[in-house]
Amino acid sequence: MQDSRLLLSAGYSTLPEHFFARLVPSPVAAPRLIRFNHDLAAELGLSTQGLDDAALAQVFSGNRLPPGAEPVAMAYAGHQFGHFVPQLGDGRALLLGEVRDRDGVVRDIQLKGSGRTPYSRSGDGRAALGPVLREYLVSEAMHALGIPATRALAAVLTGETVYREAALPGAILTRVAASHVRVGSFQFFAARGDAASTRRLADYVIARHYPAAAAAPEPILSLLEAVVERQAALIAGWMHVGFIHGVMNTDNMAVSGETIDFGPCAFMDEFDPAMVFSSIDSQGRYAYANQPSAGQWNLARFAETLLPLLGQDMDSNIARATEVLSSFPERFAAHWRRGMRAKLGLEREEDTDPDLIQGLLDAMQRLQADFTQTFRGLCAGVVPAGAEAWGREWQARLVRESRSPEARALAMRSVNPAYIPRNHRIEQAIVAATERDDFGPFTELLEVLASPFQELRGHAAYAEAPRPEERVLQTFCGT
Repeated sequence: MQDSRLLLSAGYSTLPEHFFARLVPSPVAAPRLIRFNHDLAAELGLSTQGLDDAALAQVFSGNRLPPGAEPVAMAYAGHQFGHFVPQLGDGRALLLGEVRDRDGVVRDIQLKGSGRTPYSRSGDGRAALGPVLREYLVSEAMHALGIPATRALAAVLTGETVYREAALPGAILTRVAASHVRVGSFQFFAARGDAASTRRLADYVIARHYPAAAAAPEPILSLLEAVVERQAALIAGWMHVGFIHGVMNTDNMAVSGETIDFGPCAFMDEFDPAMVFSSIDSQGRYAYANQPSAGQWNLARFAETLLPLLGQDMDSNIARATEVLSSFPERFAAHWRRGMRAKLGLEREEDTDPDLIQGLLDAMQRLQADFTQTFRGLCAGVVPAGAEAWGREWQARLVRESRSPEARALAMRSVNPAYIPRNHRIEQAIVAATERDDFGPFTELLEVLASPFQELRGHAAYAEAPRPEERVLQTFCGT
């Protein structure tokens, strides 16, 4: 497509050839645009004026590449549920290139579901419609909730069938990310003893995401510290809204600090720290309450890849990296406490706040209270039935705050969402689209999730918990 308004530039593809495989997307039969994110396109500086849905479908299916695109499938490794796989890579995705957005930030543009690559193994390289709609909905919801995440630029039907447990409509997602470099990207080279490539990748990440580290006395150690800090903040953000990633493998942890790869993810309805939705997480490795420790474990694997870059004295390298890693629990706890205080309407920090927070969570678990509704109710001073004793402690704590009740309620409503991507609503949207070619529920849900903190007229049902027969207890990986 010869339209400079969609001009991309090379980025990752300028690195050495063994960092990726060059290839073009596999053509699809009859692309049809499901959704195009015009607001995000404007933010990226991509003008689509004069391009109709058919033209957009051609571009974002991969049938016609925008100028400047240099598609590559990125190589990476990863620990999957604790087991190391030395070669994974983009088995169904192609990084087209990058753009510089209105704020001067470089962003990747990637097609997901664009066909087989050298890393596909036994996969078909395609994506089914359901996982594409799930990622579109959840990634955009995360962004609206203020949690760093990849974004969805477009979703396109391919006009072809993919086969999973059944025959399903095929689709392609266009994903936008700060970058697609993962902990597993570093592991790919470290596992091969290729310290030169590990350093080259570290230099790339520092230049792109952590430029301040370049001026630090020890840039690589500074890189590790920066990634640890961002992951601590990110996972705390997940916990604040009841989000369960579901597949926190090292190949699904972006070093930029964004949430990436929305496969078997879910938001809790009733609060349960042991909650697992992923059909492949039979041991609960990535249960809600295990996410901070899983994140620290992944960061330890990242640190291992950097050890050879820290100097000649390996004992010293290990000691310094361990010291940084050891800071994760307190970094996470600080972000967690800060966010939970905000959810409870507390500005000042007091020593007893952790007990107050835990007291509420314990009551919610005992009462099987809905996570999102409980915190939204607190904005109006409504305490769950059965938690009155905790409510009296909370009210006594609020007396020591200086804000007016009105100002406090307003602040609480800005951090306690009314709407989240509830699993049953996502499932309803997917069923309507896949079985009836009806994208109305998807579109309406997406519009509601774009304003999660506002109570929208006529959309109260989207804030409701599922009825027993609507509950979704398992979610599935897109492959």
